Amino acid sequence: MTTNGWLQIGFYALVLLLVTKPMGVYLMKVYDGSFRWLAPVERLLYRLGGVDPDEDQHWTRYGASMLLFSLASMLLTYLVLRLQQWLPLNPQHLPNVVARQAFETAASFTTNTNWQSYAGETTMSYFSQMTQLAFHNFASAAVGVALAIAFTRGIARHSAGRLGNFWTDLVRGTLYLFLPGSLLFALFLVQQGAIQNFAHYVTVTTVEGARQVLAMGPVASQEAIKQLGTNGGGFFNANSAHPFENPTPWTNFWQMLAIFLVPAGLTYAFGRMVKNQKHGWALWAAMFVLFMAGTATAYWAEARGNPIHEKLGVNTVASATNPGGNMEGKEVRFGIANSALFATITTDASCGAVNAMHDSFTPLGGLVPLVNIQLGEVVFGGVGAGLYGMLVMVVLTVFIAGLMVGRTPEYLGKKIQAREVQMAMLYVLVFAAAILVNSAFAVSLKAGLAGLNNAGPHGLSEILYAYSSTAANNGSAFAGLTGTTYFYNTTLGLNTLVGRFAMIVPMLALAGFLAEQKAAPESAASFPVTTPLFVILLIGVIVIVGALTFFPALSLGPIVEQLLMHAGRLF
Repeated sequence: MTTNGWLQIGFYALVLLLVTKPMGVYLMKVYDGSFRWLAPVERLLYRLGGVDPDEDQHWTRYGASMLLFSLASMLLTYLVLRLQQWLPLNPQHLPNVVARQAFETAASFTTNTNWQSYAGETTMSYFSQMTQLAFHNFASAAVGVALAIAFTRGIARHSAGRLGNFWTDLVRGTLYLFLPGSLLFALFLVQQGAIQNFAHYVTVTTVEGARQVLAMGPVASQEAIKQLGTNGGGFFNANSAHPFENPTPWTNFWQMLAIFLVPAGLTYAFGRMVKNQKHGWALWAAMFVLFMAGTATAYWAEARGNPIHEKLGVNTVASATNPGGNMEGKEVRFGIANSALFATITTDASCGAVNAMHDSFTPLGGLVPLVNIQLGEVVFGGVGAGLYGMLVMVVLTVFIAGLMVGRTPEYLGKKIQAREVQMAMLYVLVFAAAILVNSAFAVSLKAGLAGLNNAGPHGLSEILYAYSSTAANNGSAFAGLTGTTYFYNTTLGLNTLVGRFAMIVPMLALAGFLAEQKAAPESAASFPVTTPLFVILLIGVIVIVGALTFFPALSLGPIVEQLLMHAGRLF
């Protein structure tokens, strides 16, 4: 670890703090209808869709609208991928995507997961990238924020279970948040060196005399929404380690900031909407503490490197001229600090974009992104999903605090009763089951074991990471797993759907139940949700409910691998 590395991490943390409030204010204006500069476009979209933008939908209707939209867009994407070779903007004449992979990709991008079992530059045409994958980058992100706003309305008001209008929230989030933000970010990326064209791939001769094909394409536009919408699907197989996607350390910084920008701002917007700004900052503080703990652990582990290499003289003691550490799978232009920081951010935020190979991290360094995912997408989290996931944890925290004092717990004037707790626990259990049950099947079946490129605990980590990543709609991977088989294309694709929609339904039900209640004045049963004690208790619940659920599996994977590494064994 170096002073320079810590200064870069500290600078990132400071900038994140400074942008939280202005981003939160902007989000408030987007979803309360303050922005009208695209009103004619809004009205046209509502008219074309036959939507009444003033309808206040019951939570069941809100959820049904979201599910129908997701289903229709997923089927369209599957169809386009299966017909790709006959569609335009395919200068490389790439063939149709095979059925199992088209299903997995359509499911993955619809759910904001963006898990990719293919190399983008050799599988997807420009038409597929732009009209389908980039479309879902916008749509799935807008859906996530809409759901977070709906949950917030359920807490903030008494509306007989009504949470707003899904179609209005979807349109406003796309028009006023993600489109302008992505346009500005894409222009910046192009200025820094990211490519944006429709050219044929270029064949060049290297200095050694070999011939190499350089993939082209509309990269910057997809890169911008990939980060801002916490999608993560790379135009190229190397993702944000590719110089055409992430050309400079400066773009690397802004990509990391873009990932947390909307999730951090949503905590401030939430505080404003529920008229308790200190509570919004308390949520931000809990997220920030977990984020910094993960970053510090990953940086420490990667900076220490592999003790086996040190014994062989591969790594030396860190110094100003020779930082040592584990540089396998990392870009020299980013280094250990920015690789550890990026890995922590992208797995905290369910983004999935990577600028280093997580499979090449040390066992303890790889444990950090894995645990980040398994915490339940609450450390800032994906756009929208991070906030509503954290609010589910808040409900459980308030319930546990109520049990401690023997009173019916209350949260911001709303009573937390049996049905609210049941929905919160269903949300948690669905997530755990999606990961552990699928992982158990994969390690028990020949089809699952056939995809492994590593034996022992590292192989288990690869499987566990794959199902954790897809269930949490993250999309990053321990890339030692061969995911292009019938077994993995099918099970991972289904897992993305379960991890998104089977968790959204109980979350919306919880929001609807809270919206049915009248807000009561604070009483002795009201647990203060603005204090350091609340932040500590909330972090404790997240760690106990999230991380400890998976501790037995983790102890057989990265934890035992770390111990064996110090005993001189590698996998």
